[in-house]
Amino acid sequence: MSRFSPEMADRARALVALYPEPRSALIPLCHLAQEQDGWLQVDAMEEIAELVGVTPAEVRGTASFYDMLHTEPVGRYVVSVCTNIACLLGGAEELLAHAEATLGVRAGGTTADGVITLEDAECLADCDRTPCVTVNHRYVGGLSPEAFDQLVDDLRAGRRAEEIPPHGTLVRVRRNGGLRADPSRVAAERAAMAEAQAARAREKAAREQREQEAQGGAGGGGGS
Repeated sequence: MSRFSPEMADRARALVALYPEPRSALIPLCHLAQEQDGWLQVDAMEEIAELVGVTPAEVRGTASFYDMLHTEPVGRYVVSVCTNIACLLGGAEELLAHAEATLGVRAGGTTADGVITLEDAECLADCDRTPCVTVNHRYVGGLSPEAFDQLVDDLRAGRRAEEIPPHGTLVRVRRNGGLRADPSRVAAERAAMAEAQAARAREKAAREQREQEAQGGAGGGGGS
């Protein structure tokens, strides 16, 4: 039985079909599973492995390398506070301490109600608004402790739902045009590529056979 819902299973198959090599869809499929569940569960990674032809260990190894992918449960909202140098100078250390105190968790932890996971982030690339904070990878600006408290209150009350979806959702607009190609053309090009690869393999094998025969002939041509 699929770990994906019927809709997500269709999207997963469509993702795999986009790539000449199924394993190229590994990271997009991880994001898809995270969109469904909020984090990457073990059985989801096993199904992804089956879809792309790798081992579950390879899926976990890939997912654990990237900060945007989580192999452990996280809250509905992942709140990241940048503590790189520009933000440190702008009060990030004090803001993070305030966040830990008001949320009752250390950086890396999740609140008891399961709503918020707090992260200490390296650099969030919004250095003109310090200290930089993101929620589920959406920028919410440079925040003071008071503005942070208001943000948390808004998240818990659902007042930011229009701009900040639950963790795991990267985009909410499905592409139905743009870079798409005609499926029959894609299939034809892949078939042609496979035939070209097979032809090169046959040519290489034939060349090696001729070389072996030539070497055999040269070795048997000695006089008495």
